[in-house]
Amino acid sequence: MKGTASAGLGDSLRAWRARYPDIANCPVRGVLDRLSGKWQTLLIVALIDGPRRFGELKRALPDISQRMLTQSLRELQRDGLVARRVYPTAPPSVDYRLTDLGRSLIEPLTALIRWAEARAEAIESARRAFDAAA
Repeated sequence: MKGTASAGLGDSLRAWRARYPDIANCPVRGVLDRLSGKWQTLLIVALIDGPRRFGELKRALPDISQRMLTQSLRELQRDGLVARRVYPTAPPSVDYRLTDLGRSLIEPLTALIRWAEARAEAIESARRAFDAAA
């Protein structure tokens, strides 16, 4: 049964590739480019449990610069995946949250994370073997 499901997914990808033979100009590329960025996926994961303020996101990703955090959040807002809410307090309070569109990424992102987690050791082993042969 597992092979059949895999074959069905392969057929689906082949059909998609037939629709867009010029992969460089396919409409999905911009979405995949955005999600494959270093910080965007991690920010989506950080927002899964609900709204977070800028400082909380910075603490969740301590190696991201303030500039890159701001830029990444703006890109996710532009794509409709994250919403920014400003509260009328003094000083103004701001939080970020996943939109419905952003929440729709949780399931496929979870599958990708599980795949990566299950294969991280095999990938690292392949990297070591490749580097040793180079």
